[in-house]
Amino acid sequence: MSALEELEGPTGQTLYVDREEAERGSKAPFFVVYVDTDRERRWGYFCGNCETAENAMDSMGRVQCNNCENFKRADEWDAAHE
Repeated sequence: MSALEELEGPTGQTLYVDREEAERGSKAPFFVVYVDTDRERRWGYFCGNCETAENAMDSMGRVQCNNCENFKRADEWDAAHE
């Protein structure tokens, strides 16, 4: 298992970034962020382009960084959803 990097969350809590578990983004990957070191509870994503956890995810699985506009397409994309 890969080592986790500590990250300070928005409310001061410690979060953990796994740089080996990622989703493809338009500019750089989004790395999975966990609440615990056991990787049991996901918190969200960390943008590999601008190194921030400030992003948003919608109900279709799209992720967009609030700082650099890096984005990940929906998990099950269909042209009818556009």
